[in-house]
Amino acid sequence: MRNSPNRLIATVFGAVYLLVGLVGFAVTAGISFFSTEGANLIIFEVNPLHNVIHLAIGAALLYAGLKNVQLARTVNAGVGAVYLLVGILGLFLLSSPLNIIALNGADNVLHLASAVLLLGVGLSMDKSPATAHA
Repeated sequence: MRNSPNRLIATVFGAVYLLVGLVGFAVTAGISFFSTEGANLIIFEVNPLHNVIHLAIGAALLYAGLKNVQLARTVNAGVGAVYLLVGILGLFLLSSPLNIIALNGADNVLHLASAVLLLGVGLSMDKSPATAHA
């Protein structure tokens, strides 16, 4: 894993998103599953659906990061693409009844930043160690 930015990023992001998903449930007690206004987790708004999504993304990233480079690259790029879409759509959903994952401005910034990092790593090639020729 030390030689693979994809595996490292997937593993770290996966662990963080799993933790965020679990902690999110502690702050969203009593909030409707699809509530358009969530509870604050630091500066981010979350609702139970948002927490479930964090758990699913975290599990996928962590599994991929622990499995192999190719899967980590694929999952990083896939999650990055989804976060790019969510970050852009989130800009238009903020005071809308379609905001079923309780996005706020801080969420949008985080999703866009995550997208840039995950796509950048996922679409790049991991360095392969140089092979010695006899």
